[in-house]
Amino acid sequence: MRPLNDERYAKGLKIFEEMAGPDGLRAVDGVRKLCPDMAELMVSNGFGDIYTRPGLDLRQRELVTLSSLITQGATEQLPMHVHAALNVGLTPEEIVEVVLQCTAYAGFPKALSAFQIVMEQFRQRNVAYGGAEQKVD
Repeated sequence: MRPLNDERYAKGLKIFEEMAGPDGLRAVDGVRKLCPDMAELMVSNGFGDIYTRPGLDLRQRELVTLSSLITQGATEQLPMHVHAALNVGLTPEEIVEVVLQCTAYAGFPKALSAFQIVMEQFRQRNVAYGGAEQKVD
């Protein structure tokens, strides 16, 4: 196993924790136990190098990430990024609008699959959607 680049990893882990919270850190720890190199790549490159770049704030980066995941059909990663999007300040309406936008470019099947995941994440977090008094059931 090659050594971690401590500075990049620490910078990436700080951003990742801000976005994903304690559950995200536990997930990284699980990856690290199975494959330390994968954890290093994910945190150092994905978050230490990419998410910390100037030019886009974390809200904008999550908009891009959500649309990319939906377009790829990478629904396994969507729950964490819906959670992160809410944590960095995207509104439920903005997240749903990303899904709606993807119907035109990714197709209805991928967008509908994403919509189900988004609604489930809203349910789990008790997030209101569609009006202040209306909650996702």
